[in-house]
Amino acid sequence: MPNKNYTILLIPEGSHKVRRYMIGRKWLYSVTATFACVFLFGGFLLFDYFRTNVDRSELKRLRVQNQLQHNELREFANRLEDVRKEMVILAQNDAKMRALAKISRPDGPVENIQVGIGGPAESAPDSDMSDLQQQIDQIRASIDLRRESQEEVRGFLTEQSSLLSSKPSGWPARGWLTSGFGIRNSPFTGKRSMHEGIDIAARVGTPVYATAAGIVSRASTENGYGKLVVIDHGYGYKTYYGHNSKLMVKVGQRLKRGDLIASSGNTGTSTGPHVHYEVRLNNVPLNPRKFM
Repeated sequence: MPNKNYTILLIPEGSHKVRRYMIGRKWLYSVTATFACVFLFGGFLLFDYFRTNVDRSELKRLRVQNQLQHNELREFANRLEDVRKEMVILAQNDAKMRALAKISRPDGPVENIQVGIGGPAESAPDSDMSDLQQQIDQIRASIDLRRESQEEVRGFLTEQSSLLSSKPSGWPARGWLTSGFGIRNSPFTGKRSMHEGIDIAARVGTPVYATAAGIVSRASTENGYGKLVVIDHGYGYKTYYGHNSKLMVKVGQRLKRGDLIASSGNTGTSTGPHVHYEVRLNNVPLNPRKFM
């Protein structure tokens, strides 16, 4: 049967005396196991200590980062509030512009942005994320509505500007009025007849100008009118300039208000040098004095 004990010999240096120690196997195993447990437990404590320090550092870093995000989110909420206030001002200006232009309210959802209500975030940003998202969605919807409204207003103003530039205005030539619009005694037959324009007496060669923007639709000699220029201004408006001595434009030429189109004269059925001027809307003669 194998020996269950171990012998340890200790020989001090410079001495012949030998010390002998008997150690039982079970006791040696117990000591070894105890040291192993102590070592493992110490290692676990050391590992837990370092892990705790790492966790504390990470927790500190996360707290700092969370505070920074907290501050940034609060700043974002404040900026969002400023943007919302600006959108309120834009909405008010847009409403005023539409009222001045007599344009109806744009189609779209009723805006939820309230005038005169606001301020910084009153609670933690984490709890306000849904509110911030809702405000962002409202502002996006408002921006889309404002963009559509501005496009509509811009189109309306462009149309109005085009209409104004196309609507006859002013005198076609410098001179004095010798015959008005309406029923008169014909200077040729003496009978009552309709005079569809006005006559502006002027010396031969007096410059004749377009009274509105448009395109020359006729530039030729016509029976009764003599040398005639007709300008189509769009929107149903046309102007006639008759009895000219010389024409300065051609059919299809695009004109602006004030462009030179002819020189006055005494051509056609005329008793003397003058400009016969007509304004027509959808081919119906109108009194030119209302546009002068």
